[in-house]
Amino acid sequence: MSGSLRTAERQNLIVDADDTLWENNIYFERAFEDFCDFLAHSALSPDEVRAVLDEIEIVNNKTHGYGTVNFTRNLTECYHKLVEREVREQDLSRIISFTEQIVKHPIEIIAGVAETLEYLAERHSLTLFTKGDPEEQKLKLDRSGLAIYFGHTAIVKEKDTRSYAALIRERALDPAQTWMIGNSPKSDVNPALEAGIHAVFVPHERTWTLERAELREGPGRLLKIARFEELREYF
Repeated sequence: MSGSLRTAERQNLIVDADDTLWENNIYFERAFEDFCDFLAHSALSPDEVRAVLDEIEIVNNKTHGYGTVNFTRNLTECYHKLVEREVREQDLSRIISFTEQIVKHPIEIIAGVAETLEYLAERHSLTLFTKGDPEEQKLKLDRSGLAIYFGHTAIVKEKDTRSYAALIRERALDPAQTWMIGNSPKSDVNPALEAGIHAVFVPHERTWTLERAELREGPGRLLKIARFEELREYF
């Protein structure tokens, strides 16, 4: 799909939130760095501690989902597993303090997003599609000021092929005129293509490790751009 072929037809644009519209993972990374400093493991490097946390998250995310509360639970479990000293009540409070900063941090809109959403909302139908804790995601959307550009919002436990198929069915979307836009190959691009719609990959250099994957082909078309604002060249 070429920039010179901007579509004149109204499209259904499904847009991811975290690390597509606003910064998110960088705050979790900072909390993890504080956690590693506090853990002060005598033998494990931060990367090795991260590998242990990844294993915990892969298991727990299936049951508890995503979001700051669940990240706190995962960090706490990781601490109990790796700590080399007696666990004190104040230790657990300290871990909570690291993750509280994630929720308290002001929403940082990624450059060019607001202007691009305003442009797209005049030409196409926009749906926000995100996963995580519903209340936390709704709060971030409200605080972002971007809700006005979306005609519909859907928050799900997991963004997989089944959830995309359900969204397409519930919204009566025409797959031929429907695009998913996001930074995650695992949750945004691959399952959307597999569900039969098109996808736009907008990479973020700090995408969460567990959201990274090789881009796979599917029935839909795949467009790769460098920045969110480039969407104006195509839609």
